[in-house]
Amino acid sequence: MATVAAGYLPILLFLAVALGLSLAFVVLPMIVAKLTGASRPYADKLAEYECGFPAFEDSRAQFDVRFYLLAILFIVFDLEAAFLFPWAVSVFDLGWTAWFAMMIFIIELALGLAYAWKKGALEWE
Repeated sequence: MATVAAGYLPILLFLAVALGLSLAFVVLPMIVAKLTGASRPYADKLAEYECGFPAFEDSRAQFDVRFYLLAILFIVFDLEAAFLFPWAVSVFDLGWTAWFAMMIFIIELALGLAYAWKKGALEWE
């Protein structure tokens, strides 16, 4: 019975360390902010800073299509990075076929970026 409990000791220690670090990095800054007054909201702190329009308006307001275009471009190039890193690690094991396939993929993405750039999808006025 003691050997079974001893087998779980590393897992329990890992959970204790993870919980301690979570408390240290999440809860402790919130407590310090409350005690020092850094959490006091004012107009500049509550201003919109990411999307550029007030967050709590009419729910039927129309969004500018540029938000969607920029989001789609971000997702495309984020996926490119997700495919490129594993390929770069194993390219020497995969051979020339994998290299040419990735070059075709990168050329397609470059053509898509050039098209979006030429159409003005990256311009923000």
